[in-house]
Amino acid sequence: MTARLERLWIKRFHRGPMDAVERATLRAGRGLVGNADQGGKRQVTIISRRRWDGVNEALTDDIDPALRRANMLIEGIDLDDTRGRTLRVGSCRLRIWGETRPCEHMDAARPGLRGALDPAWAGGAFAEVLDDGEITVGDAVTWEDSDTAAQP
Repeated sequence: MTARLERLWIKRFHRGPMDAVERATLRAGRGLVGNADQGGKRQVTIISRRRWDGVNEALTDDIDPALRRANMLIEGIDLDDTRGRTLRVGSCRLRIWGETRPCEHMDAARPGLRGALDPAWAGGAFAEVLDDGEITVGDAVTWEDSDTAAQP
């Protein structure tokens, strides 16, 4: 399976709704243009389809991944233990800096969601944008280094 960007969201203000978009602009060292979180090491947040499916299985539900409040949903790539690795989404590179831990807002969105996201890396990863560029839902996603970490 070719890994791809399945969904894309922009949060226009702190604690604001996650607006689904088909295309977005990334700025190196800043993040997604129009997104509330800019700069630092947590410029974009990413969840994997495999982990999100596991969350739905744990909750015996089929909830919208927008409730996780991540910027990207990636299909076909495993984000577990990827700190320090470089992910390419379309023409842009993202440096993974760490695991996105679930907060109390998750249970406000859906009771039990925080616990379902609690196992290591289930809540996804946060990253720094290394290149300016455009990304579009459907773009290919690959690891820049030799260890692909692709799902079996």
